Amino acid sequence: MDILYIVPYAPNLIRVRPYQLIRALARRGHRVTLASLWTSAQEKVELQQLAEAGVRVLAQPQPILRSLVNCLRTLPTSVPLQAVYSWQPALARLLLTTIQHEQFDVVHVEHLRGARYGLYIKDWCTHWQLSLPIVWDSVDCISHLFAQAAQHSRSRQGRLITQLELKRTRSYEGWLVSQFNQVLVTSVADQSALAELVQQYGKAMADGRDDIRYESNLQVLANGVDLDYFVPRDTCREPAMVVFSGKMSYHANVTAALYLVEEIMPIVWAQQPEVQVYIVGKDPTPEIRGLAARAGINSGKPRVVVTGAVADIRPYLHKATLAVAPILYGAGIQNKVLEAMACGAPVVASPQATTALATQAGCELLVAQDASSFAQAILALLADPAHRADLGHAGRAFVERYHSWNVMATQLETIYDQARRGYSK
Repeated sequence: MDILYIVPYAPNLIRVRPYQLIRALARRGHRVTLASLWTSAQEKVELQQLAEAGVRVLAQPQPILRSLVNCLRTLPTSVPLQAVYSWQPALARLLLTTIQHEQFDVVHVEHLRGARYGLYIKDWCTHWQLSLPIVWDSVDCISHLFAQAAQHSRSRQGRLITQLELKRTRSYEGWLVSQFNQVLVTSVADQSALAELVQQYGKAMADGRDDIRYESNLQVLANGVDLDYFVPRDTCREPAMVVFSGKMSYHANVTAALYLVEEIMPIVWAQQPEVQVYIVGKDPTPEIRGLAARAGINSGKPRVVVTGAVADIRPYLHKATLAVAPILYGAGIQNKVLEAMACGAPVVASPQATTALATQAGCELLVAQDASSFAQAILALLADPAHRADLGHAGRAFVERYHSWNVMATQLETIYDQARRGYSK
């Protein structure tokens, strides 16, 4: 197939879903044209690396000033700021020029930030009576995430975003689902949340039209994990090292880190004062950085280490006694859990971190409902090397069976075929 794949940010090992799906589709023989934006020299390099891997790249710069102007212009309207943040007219014009001169089998558009490009192409094709199926990969239901943040976020940024965006995002997402041939999400929970928004807001946003479709075009396409990159290592794990990873400016991760250090770990330290917590990920907020100072030092070692950005997360996952995902709210799949399991690290997670995974609690990972049970699970694993090893082996086997990117790309091919058949009816 000839695939036009639009991503409103440079795909990379952090923005792993488009990065791995694009590479997997290219390896499977499809001709993939990536249309994207870059905001830094590093992102420009990342796009060039994809080009060197055989992906055709169409890219435009997106200065932060343009994103801010987009948001300011939209603020008085009912459109969510997320929907305009990555709008770049130069990229839109480039897309139309490309479509006019080349024939694509399907257009794939990622995220709420990219949806406007899909709508732009759809309107142009409708005007010229052209048939071009468009798949919108919502990834997560943003309204579902914001609603949880309103209840649970301990991040000032998270609360501010929620207050500003929740109402407008609900109505906009409910309408968007009806606009595309297929709509993808990463979990059943996000699928249900979007379907509910369609029922609540879809008809009202359709302006009386009778062509609106409902949740029948909503499908789940889970995330995978790079099983050749994230692999177990026969190295000695530290005796008392707990790792929590992720982008540490993201409000759900900020909340999780605060919950871990302020509520869970004091119970652990009361019995095992030597345990160290490593918070690994880029852009830690002042709240996160402050955790290290507040937790103090034991036997000359800091109880909490905040690394900031690291070149490679794998050494931390290989050395960790165990990995944790104390997520209090979120959407989609937690890649941090998949990556830890792929590296053979035993995982303790909250229910919110595992709802998108078909794991069996106690078999591939441990699930803990509250701070007390989470701490007890950590203590139990610290005291039982054999159980840690069993969980690590079972976790690796689980991701091999269900979460390889090749499996995800195979499913995506089927979704593309469905979109093409549906469009031709």
